[in-house]
Amino acid sequence: MRLAGQERRMLVSTARWAGADHRVLRPARPIAHGLLSESRFGADLSVDPAASVDFAFAWWLAARSPHSIVHLPLRTSAIRCEQEPDGRRLDLVLLHHSLGFPASRWKGLRARLRPPAVHKVTLPSRPFRALRRAEHERRHYQEFRDHLRWEITADTLFVTGSRHAFELEGDEVRALVEDSPSRLAEDPGAHCCAEIGLGTRSPYPRRNPMALLHVECCTSHSAPTGGHLSPSPAGRPVLATSL
Repeated sequence: MRLAGQERRMLVSTARWAGADHRVLRPARPIAHGLLSESRFGADLSVDPAASVDFAFAWWLAARSPHSIVHLPLRTSAIRCEQEPDGRRLDLVLLHHSLGFPASRWKGLRARLRPPAVHKVTLPSRPFRALRRAEHERRHYQEFRDHLRWEITADTLFVTGSRHAFELEGDEVRALVEDSPSRLAEDPGAHCCAEIGLGTRSPYPRRNPMALLHVECCTSHSAPTGGHLSPSPAGRPVLATSL
């Protein structure tokens, strides 16, 4: 499965909160096979191949849309995995640090979202640019500050960073989407994952401690008896346009 040229429809909602207008992007179709939970080392996200594409879209949009909050509603899904998580279920929010949006306001903003419009998003031929080896090595230097920041609030994992910070993990995301399906077809028991580093080795670890967003692509999702998928948050027919 190639990311280049993939299309998704996104719901675009707006809300005014604390004197400012905000734009929130969500998938138009519920993510049927996605489960995010808090873990001992950060958070674990389990997705099937289709949901891995949704995750890649969200990652790309967070890097390329500095004025948008990208929201993946995951915690209300009835889907279960072969191995149940120990931690609480979470939603995922990705956003550019230039927004300066505090995670503490998310619950209030979420409740104020206006009815959405649908926009079509198409990934370019190379969604995540190839980074030089030196760019990857630089983040291990003590003076490096362009880390992804994270916080859990209102049952939501927030990941915030610059375009470069998101791009540093782009190859992990690309490999998850493009390489996992063929490997799982050959060996259904293979472990296919992206390990996304969050936080920093700061002398003040409480501010942004090191953590790991572990994203595993698997095919063992199932719905419990009587389970159902959450409906799309779209409340009425809306016009589809390009984003």
